[in-house]
Amino acid sequence: MRKFNGKMPVQAAVMLAVGVLLFSACGGGESKDNKADSVKPAASTKPVPGAAVPYDSSKLYIYLTWDDAPQPPGTMDCKRIFESEGVKATFFVVGMNQFGREREKIVDTLRNSYPQFLMANHSTSHGFRNNYKKFYSMPDSAVQDFMDNEVKMKVPVKIIRLPGNNSWVLKGEVKGPKSTMPVCHKLDSLGYNVIGWDIEWQFKGGNVPVQSADQMIAEVNKKFENYYSNVENNIVILAHDRMFEKPQYQDSLRKVIATLKQNPKVVFETIDHYPTIKH
Repeated sequence: MRKFNGKMPVQAAVMLAVGVLLFSACGGGESKDNKADSVKPAASTKPVPGAAVPYDSSKLYIYLTWDDAPQPPGTMDCKRIFESEGVKATFFVVGMNQFGREREKIVDTLRNSYPQFLMANHSTSHGFRNNYKKFYSMPDSAVQDFMDNEVKMKVPVKIIRLPGNNSWVLKGEVKGPKSTMPVCHKLDSLGYNVIGWDIEWQFKGGNVPVQSADQMIAEVNKKFENYYSNVENNIVILAHDRMFEKPQYQDSLRKVIATLKQNPKVVFETIDHYPTIKH
């Protein structure tokens, strides 16, 4: 650069100053791409099905476990009620009930709705199409039926409910009717959990609830008060999706949930957070 009498021309000095300012504003010459690369997004914190969670012994846990999904319109009717009430629930799915695009979409929706909703395993054939005597007399075939369903339905957890039987396989515990024990022990050896129930919301005529809302509320409260459940302060409720297709029965379900929610100790959870589940 030319100098005159040892001094820099005014125009050149101004240009140099502008250049320095621009260089600084651009991060000392760092490209925009490099600067963007230096800011990395935070790692995803979305809960993973089956992961252990802290357990609060001062709370009363309720697990809404609904069997035989997908069963339109009952499955989605129940899901909408659970969503509007802000509670968690578990749907035990049956492979043979998933046929046609509508039912596939229902299953996809359940699978993708965690952590509010968990999808678990209720067999491919529902116990060889309700032939429970045959199903449990053939342990290898029964276990394969569950494993086929896990693949077909893309079940995200090793949690099973046996069709037609209240059996349990959990951490250090295998119990239930004698006829189911061979299947239970095989499932246990393969790392599966089997979940029974403490209270069943029974039905008649295929889909009509037997207990009223008030009766169900009383049953839950009595079990909590008497510490009468498989695990103290934890109650698993069994019902079926198809029971709540009609408005009057949907109202009963809403009443049960809304009333139980009034107790500040009550927490609704998905069954993967049952305290004795093997993770």
